[in-house]
Amino acid sequence: MPKIAAEEVARIREEADIVEIIGDYIPLTQKGKNFFGICPFHQDHSPSMSVSREKQMFKCFSCGAAGNVFKFVSDYENISYVEAIEKVAAKVGISIKISDTYKPKEKFSKEYEIMALATNFYQNNLNTEAGLPAKKYLIDRGLTDEMIKEFNIGLSFSNNQLRDFLTKKNISNEELLKVGLVNQKDLEYHDVFSDRILFPIHDEKGNVVAFTGRVYEKDRTPKYLNSKETIIFKKGNILFNLHRAKNAIRLEKRLIIVEGNMDAIRMYASGFKNTVALMGTSLTKEQIALISKQHVKVLLMFDNDEAGSLATMTNGRLLENAGIQVEVVRLSGQKDPDEYILKNGKEKMSDVLKHPMSFIEFQYENLKENKNLNDTENLREYVKNVLDSLKGADAITIDITLHKLAEEYNLTYEVLKSELQTEEKPLEISLPPSKEKRKSRYEKSAEHILYYMMNSQRYIKIYQAKLGYFKDEGYRKIANEILYYAEENNKIELADFLTYAELSPLKNEIYAVIKSIKDVELDDTSFMDYIRNIKEIMWEEEVKKIKAEQKQVQDINEKEKLGQKIVDLMIKIQEIKKERSVKE
Repeated sequence: MPKIAAEEVARIREEADIVEIIGDYIPLTQKGKNFFGICPFHQDHSPSMSVSREKQMFKCFSCGAAGNVFKFVSDYENISYVEAIEKVAAKVGISIKISDTYKPKEKFSKEYEIMALATNFYQNNLNTEAGLPAKKYLIDRGLTDEMIKEFNIGLSFSNNQLRDFLTKKNISNEELLKVGLVNQKDLEYHDVFSDRILFPIHDEKGNVVAFTGRVYEKDRTPKYLNSKETIIFKKGNILFNLHRAKNAIRLEKRLIIVEGNMDAIRMYASGFKNTVALMGTSLTKEQIALISKQHVKVLLMFDNDEAGSLATMTNGRLLENAGIQVEVVRLSGQKDPDEYILKNGKEKMSDVLKHPMSFIEFQYENLKENKNLNDTENLREYVKNVLDSLKGADAITIDITLHKLAEEYNLTYEVLKSELQTEEKPLEISLPPSKEKRKSRYEKSAEHILYYMMNSQRYIKIYQAKLGYFKDEGYRKIANEILYYAEENNKIELADFLTYAELSPLKNEIYAVIKSIKDVELDDTSFMDYIRNIKEIMWEEEVKKIKAEQKQVQDINEKEKLGQKIVDLMIKIQEIKKERSVKE
């Protein structure tokens, strides 16, 4: 980040009280000089995230998430670091607009530009005289002009008009093929979409990456035509409407997932702006990761048919396995949310959303389908299925469910609990819990030295005078990055250095160092111990290396020279050990 920008960013950080900013997102409780809260970056059940007003830093002692105020806002709101700086500036009353020259260039900026041009072209088509039949179709479906504009809905014509339009703007057929706007056949390029209403699909940042095309003339098939996957469009990585919905999701602390694009559009336009749509029938791990980053519970509201019920079961289990709380709404009377709102109104939908069932309740209702529970065998099968579904559930859910079963079907709670506990299980071999690879004394010492250096120029100067070098290239590069920052800015504070680190190729390595260090008080004695550890280990390794070399040498004089080097190094090692024993 340019120096002028670093100074401006440092001023914003100094004005921002990290406790107040983070406190707007999660409740914080003071314990001593620090504040603690439930960490939003993992499934936290007790306050494990510490916020230090003195250091202007946060750190979770469970998952290791750490950083300054900009890092927290960036990760919590799922926005870029630069956007987080602008947002924090606004919170503290500083007017700032960071120049585009300070922002990293989008990897696919050219491709996004082409898709934006196509979107505008399609929108203009819809507003022409030739677009009136398609416009009437949308109005008849209950879409207003505002909804059409909000969702950038457009129209494709025939005769390769998009290809010709973009070619005049010096965009090649190969570039159009690359983003999925044309197909190639017999060396000719043709528009993918012809005489279809087009719904743009955006990525999380709001870039148009694909289209869904729908016919508006009854005798045409297929009904829907979707963009093929390209370098900017991977269907499994996207949730329709997430870029618009994410602010409402954060405010509502709930994410509503529906099946179709029209359902999401209708929900959003009716005021339920925390709604997204699936891009298929089953969530992918990438989509679940997107959902998990929102740190909210999820409400599934799929079509009111057998396929919708199956999708609810499948996706609910995927989400629960990812540690996400799931609720369910099953609409009655209409097929989907779009039809439901058109017939019953948004007030009725609001009432429905206020009374969801838990996912476990949905499972039990679903298990009852096609069963006569007055029949002993059917009831026995149903109860066994319910007990099976409780595998892995928490103790409270198990207890509530068993009491409910016992009361509803006149069964004995103790028998149900016994059946659950004694159910036949596959043979399990007890293994000790896996542990992360233990770090060596060298690694621990190096990481502490780097952490101290990130916090104070005093320790940078001691490092330069007493050590000045790491044998490990990774640590050496981080040290050089710290030295460069301190020299450029004539000072160093960890909270500011992390802003610089966001644009460094060593960003992940720097944060890994911070994650590895527990909350420590900086002191000279400990720092010198770490320096001694590094020196001792490096010299001991050098001794081994010289001894191996000495064995291969035939010349007597050369052997003596190598021997003297070993003696000199052993003296240094003994001096360090003596210093340590005196201190102890």
